[in-house]
Amino acid sequence: MTREEHRPLMPNMRLDELLAELQVRLDAVLSTRDRVHALLEAVVSVGSDLDLETVLRRIVETATNLVDASYGALGVVGEESTLLQFIPVGLTEEEIARIEHWPHGLGLLGLLIKDARPLRLGRISDHPESYGFPPGHPPMGTFLGVPVRVRDEVFGNLYLTEKRGGGDFDEEDEAIVIALATAAGVAIENARLYEESRRRETWLEASSEVTTSLLSGADPRRVLAMMAARARQMTDADLVQILLPNDDARTLRPEFVEGDLPDGAAELSFELTATAAGEVFTSGRAVTAGDLLDDESPLRALGFGPELLMPLGAGQAVRGVLALAKRSGRLPFSASELRMLEAFGGQAAIALELAEARRDAERLALLEDRDRIAKDLHDVVIQRLFAIAMTLMSTVRLVDRPEASGRLQHAIDELDETIRQIRSTIFALQNVPDVAAPSLRARVVDLVESARGHLGFMPGLRMEGQLDHRVPDEVADHLLAVLREALSNVVRHAKASRADVAVEVADDRLTLRVTDNGVGIADGGRRSGLRNMEERAAGLGGVFEVSSPEGGGARLRWSVPV
Repeated sequence: MTREEHRPLMPNMRLDELLAELQVRLDAVLSTRDRVHALLEAVVSVGSDLDLETVLRRIVETATNLVDASYGALGVVGEESTLLQFIPVGLTEEEIARIEHWPHGLGLLGLLIKDARPLRLGRISDHPESYGFPPGHPPMGTFLGVPVRVRDEVFGNLYLTEKRGGGDFDEEDEAIVIALATAAGVAIENARLYEESRRRETWLEASSEVTTSLLSGADPRRVLAMMAARARQMTDADLVQILLPNDDARTLRPEFVEGDLPDGAAELSFELTATAAGEVFTSGRAVTAGDLLDDESPLRALGFGPELLMPLGAGQAVRGVLALAKRSGRLPFSASELRMLEAFGGQAAIALELAEARRDAERLALLEDRDRIAKDLHDVVIQRLFAIAMTLMSTVRLVDRPEASGRLQHAIDELDETIRQIRSTIFALQNVPDVAAPSLRARVVDLVESARGHLGFMPGLRMEGQLDHRVPDEVADHLLAVLREALSNVVRHAKASRADVAVEVADDRLTLRVTDNGVGIADGGRRSGLRNMEERAAGLGGVFEVSSPEGGGARLRWSVPV
């Protein structure tokens, strides 16, 4: 065999090198295939849930796994290029607790908000826009940021740091996160649409329930409590309060509360002139924010953040404020929630107006009944009693026996006293009752009845004239103070078994008489209480007299002009 016949068929072939290169390419293909499969699984996983907050956290967790990052976060962009929400992944509870505050959307994160394009860095601190980290934040070096778009809107940004193994994020990492961010935008939009449809369904059910309750004449308080519960359900709020004005019309108080609050916090009140709730009540305009609207709100210490305040009513007919709040870190209330609550607030205002109209109708019916009874007493009962008294008076002259004549005269006196009592009742019936401010008659009755337990018997009481119409508030306060002191003296000093109180308005004078059958006025005793009564009468231009009748006991007379 010649030398040519022994030459190799494939000269200069580097078979080992070719095989090694082929292995590398195969490994790259397999790695790419695995990452594509992982990306497809991640897209399916991200889109498999319809709860928005769950979707957002799953997006961050998936992104960190795909590019092998140690830390990840999703920053939700709000108005004025700020971060409304920051969802971190990879930090322990202890690490989170050590961080002084979450990012506000400044520095490098703010650059991504202003210029929504992917950004890769080998070292964060080398970038001129870097502000550093807040106190307590763990150190981070490599960085990959990608915007998340929902249609044409930048919803937020994915932030990934510290690639495991010490390497930098490469173009393939960036491409994978961009693909994930695109799928995430679709998942976020689906979650938003689902929440919107679910919210509208809840709104229709709540609206129908409230309307049915209003038309059926249900108690407005029950309707308002139902509306607070429904508002919490529609918005997924952690706290709902219906704030109504106090009697002083200077503060708002929580009348209905839905949510977990400590006992003391449920009794909060809000000034009309110094709080956001008061501003909403007076202006009639709704406000919402990603944090509590009052810097010094006690709800801040209880962990509440995003807030929405809605007036119940419009213009000059605002009846109260619907206040909603979420826990700190949750997404703020959306514009669609604001629109639905505006309609819901209108229904709450209708409930309050119906309640007020029903109260007015009941009050009018009561006044009409009182007026009818007063007219019947005056036109029928008093006239008949007066006629009977006149007949008896004419009969007295015809009776010869002194005993019979005395009894007839006593009956006439009793009829006269009965007529005076009925007239007093007529004045009371004609007085307009005020629940917020009890009438003078009611306050006198309360004072006399409160003395029963100390005296051991019920004092007699007679009231005549238009006490509630003609006695000014200042004079009424003095009268009550004198009556209180007089009854106190009877309890402490008189040792009486009978006492009588008479209050009368006649001839432009208010007169109080208190009599008892006790031991009378002791000589040389303490007279500070009597001196106070005399000074009150003198200050009002009136007179004060106290005496001991021949039959025993004491007689007090306090009279002032009105």
